[in-house]
Amino acid sequence: MTEDQLEQETLGWLSELGYVHLYGPEIAHDGDNPERQSYRDVLLTMRLRTAIARLNPQIPLSAREDALRQVLELGVPVQLSANRLFHRLLVGGVPVHYQKDGDTRGDFVRLIDWVDARANEWLAINQFSIQGPKHTRRPDIILFVNGLPLVLLELKNSADVHADLGKAFNQLQTYKEQIPDVFHYNEILVISDGSEARMGSLSADIERFARWRTIDGVTVDPLGEFNELETLVRGVLQPAMLLDYLRYFVLFEDDGRLVKKIAGYHQFHAVRAAIQQVVSASRPGGTHKGGVVWHTQGSGKSITMTCFAARVMQEAAMENPTIVVITDRNDLDGQLFGVFSLSQDLLREQPVQALSRGDLREKLANRPSGGIVFATIQKFMPGEDEDSFPVLSTRSNIVVVADEAHRTQYGFSASLKVPDLKVAEASARYQVGYAQHLRDALPNATFVAFTGTPVSSEDRDTRAVFGDYIHVYDMQQAKEDGATVAIYYESRLAKLSLKDSELAHIDDEVDELAEDEEEDQQSRLKSRWAALEKVVGAEPRIKSVAADLVAHFEERNQAQNGKAMVVAMSREICVHLYNEIIALRPEWHDEDPEKGVVKIVMTGSASDKALLRPHIYPGQVKKRLEKRFKDPANPLQLVIVRDMWLTGFDAPCVHTLYVDKPMKGHNLMQAIARVNRVFKDKQGGLVVDYIGIANELKAALKEYTASKGRGRPTVDAHEAYAVLEEKLDVLRSLLYGFDYGGFLTGGHKLLAGAANHVLGLEDGKKRFADNTLAMSKAFTLCCTLDEAKVVREEVAFLQAIKVLLTKRDISAQKKTDEERELAIRQIIGNAVVSGEVVDVFEAVGLDKPNIGLLDDEFLAEVRNLPEKNLAVELLERLLEGEIKSKFASNLAQEKKFSELLDSVIKRYQNRSIETAQVIEELIEMAKKFAAASKRGDALGLNDDELAFYDALANNEASVRELGDEVLAKIAHELTDSLRQNVTVDWSNRDSVRAKLRLLVKRILRKYKYPPDQQEEAAQLVLAQAETLCEAWM
Repeated sequence: MTEDQLEQETLGWLSELGYVHLYGPEIAHDGDNPERQSYRDVLLTMRLRTAIARLNPQIPLSAREDALRQVLELGVPVQLSANRLFHRLLVGGVPVHYQKDGDTRGDFVRLIDWVDARANEWLAINQFSIQGPKHTRRPDIILFVNGLPLVLLELKNSADVHADLGKAFNQLQTYKEQIPDVFHYNEILVISDGSEARMGSLSADIERFARWRTIDGVTVDPLGEFNELETLVRGVLQPAMLLDYLRYFVLFEDDGRLVKKIAGYHQFHAVRAAIQQVVSASRPGGTHKGGVVWHTQGSGKSITMTCFAARVMQEAAMENPTIVVITDRNDLDGQLFGVFSLSQDLLREQPVQALSRGDLREKLANRPSGGIVFATIQKFMPGEDEDSFPVLSTRSNIVVVADEAHRTQYGFSASLKVPDLKVAEASARYQVGYAQHLRDALPNATFVAFTGTPVSSEDRDTRAVFGDYIHVYDMQQAKEDGATVAIYYESRLAKLSLKDSELAHIDDEVDELAEDEEEDQQSRLKSRWAALEKVVGAEPRIKSVAADLVAHFEERNQAQNGKAMVVAMSREICVHLYNEIIALRPEWHDEDPEKGVVKIVMTGSASDKALLRPHIYPGQVKKRLEKRFKDPANPLQLVIVRDMWLTGFDAPCVHTLYVDKPMKGHNLMQAIARVNRVFKDKQGGLVVDYIGIANELKAALKEYTASKGRGRPTVDAHEAYAVLEEKLDVLRSLLYGFDYGGFLTGGHKLLAGAANHVLGLEDGKKRFADNTLAMSKAFTLCCTLDEAKVVREEVAFLQAIKVLLTKRDISAQKKTDEERELAIRQIIGNAVVSGEVVDVFEAVGLDKPNIGLLDDEFLAEVRNLPEKNLAVELLERLLEGEIKSKFASNLAQEKKFSELLDSVIKRYQNRSIETAQVIEELIEMAKKFAAASKRGDALGLNDDELAFYDALANNEASVRELGDEVLAKIAHELTDSLRQNVTVDWSNRDSVRAKLRLLVKRILRKYKYPPDQQEEAAQLVLAQAETLCEAWM
């Protein structure tokens, strides 16, 4: 099969589709039927002039000539900008002015009939020579529509090993430099070597050239996998399809750098399916359910939504509809709004954002037609005095497009909300899910959802609002298409000193907590979340996570350069983790948001506490950070987040996600998709789990496969290791008979000997090179496992042999520098061994204790442990965790016990007491501790009252003078009156504090608390109240 045969075969398919084939040399200025003035002409001017006359008979000749001149002389020097200008003229028509009946009229000259494909002229021309400033080049096939060169195909011989897609792509780059004019008019570039074929836009790099795998939009690879070119030709170049594609699926984004994007086959067909569904659902008597499009994260969902909006706006049957785009978080609203705003050329309309509930009502209530309005779902809440949301519009040509349509918010179910338990029943209100409010507001709208994760099987609500799937593009397909890369999972648990049953309390409701920051009724749940947060955020744990993370990230970067995101549980933990990381790597820190290797990105306001303030940036700065993080060359490599950037955020160079926050369901699936974007030589993304999300991952997966999605989101690093082992065996057997045992010190001579041995084998070079490449890829994905570290040097040696073998004929098959760098990085990479994050209990073979702690059996076991030092560490961890969680809201006790523990441990660390003695003291302390927890019962006080009691009993004098009973009374009264007087932000309002201080002192005086101690006691009581206040709110 030669290149020429491939060209002829392709022309044959094009003829079947309705193109007329012409031979380039024949229509050249010196050919038999000249249609060009010279080889410099890239348009067929006569044909374009004829088409303009045919499509615009009502426009006078002079104006038509003016339009032709505008197309021929775009007058923009930069190639991509000229291309954008031409695309505008092609899709929207060429603006002209002319005189008629004494008036000046404005009009648009059409270059293409978008409705009737047969009204246009379709040509396929091969060997069309073009003369550039210095060179003459001859692209293989160019498709002309009405004389305009819209599609260019570059073909290579499939039988020639070296003539591959990369070669064809490089050839296009050469054309762009040497014959730039033809690209001003180009819409699609196609490269193929016969078996494989890819299409891309003018600005796409080779990773963004994609397959077109369907002809009818239903069957994938209908002609088998070696006929990609024919599938592409019949699937997208067929005239009617191509018109639809050019009109609605080509977009330009200018975000400081102009980029041209064209849709993939899954996006094209999803939009077509959605349009069909929406049109029929919005008819009188229709279901108003537009369906759900499920495209796995990373496969360009925002673009799909933009193309859908553009297409539905222009759909005649919809009569100039209004689009309402709904997200459920402010930052997502902003991100998606950003994507839409960049695509104004395509949308022909500037989208607007609803800024408040009132603003939303204004924007939708009186709108007769048209418009794209963005809002968060929370803005569809009725006002305080309304029972239901008022009707904003009864029009049926409103399309509501929801992003990620499966969170609790979309429910219909009602629940009874009682503002406060003490209030009479009358003021309780039923609160229904947002879906109901949306329906109330727009009763005749049609609803469509776009989601990156499957809709849960339990989630009947989503189906009730949107209907069933209309298009699915799952992980398996995305990975096969190279639209995403595989994600690997590695567990590196940093153990919590807390029993598992406690974790169970952090129940499902809490998972929704971080998602929806526009609601404030959730503070009750927050206290549970806070309990776990205290344990997760315990200083020793953060220290060990930071140490492990830094080591792991540096090691990962030696194998594969890239960036990482860390997800932490709270904003405070983000900051503590940041501080621990820069304590280990001070050079990573920089005050200036434009500099530094690590940053925190989180929400916040000026009233936040001092700890958080340095990391809270205004919107503009966050935008800059986003740009820095997305730029692979920028030194910003590590970003710590709580829930910003976890959905809808795209940074292809991110290869690792460190998770230290309980997550589940689609939130988890969304988050891990941050690392599945395609990028240069990225072999795969890695999710590193510090908190134990494996079960959640399994559950999310089950949901995934149950929804008919194929492909596991994550692959275990151990699987990559199995591949590594297998490839190592093959390579060792190829070197069988050559002794390379001294490879650690052997140097170049040994390398040369090994390379020589390989060349002596039949087809040795290729076999060795292929297996080494597979081995390197596997090693990259599992290099942080201990088993892999053992063979690291051998891997490096084998890679070096391959480099030596392939270096000679680099010209024949140029490997990218990046791949070679990968090998060298690993040769040098005698990578750091990561500091262990271990479970002490497991290390000494004890069962996890019941943290009732006074479980005497457990204490006895600890007492008799042979590893005395571990026993101390064990008790210290337990006590510390226990003090923090038990007395988190009792300042006096927490201080008392923490100091006790501190002093014992200090003496131990200074070796001033024997280990055995420390163990006795700690056990003694554990007993006191348990007794302290039980005192409340003896005094008849609940936990809150006990906290105040301890604050009052903090000095001996008061206890002597007043006795327990009176102190208990004071504690009781304080708890009551403070509870009633605490407001939301009292801790930052001096006036409120002053009022409370008076209140406290009045009670103390009433009970004759020692006057000289009153000031100190009042301070302590207020501090205590502040701690409890969070739990009370």
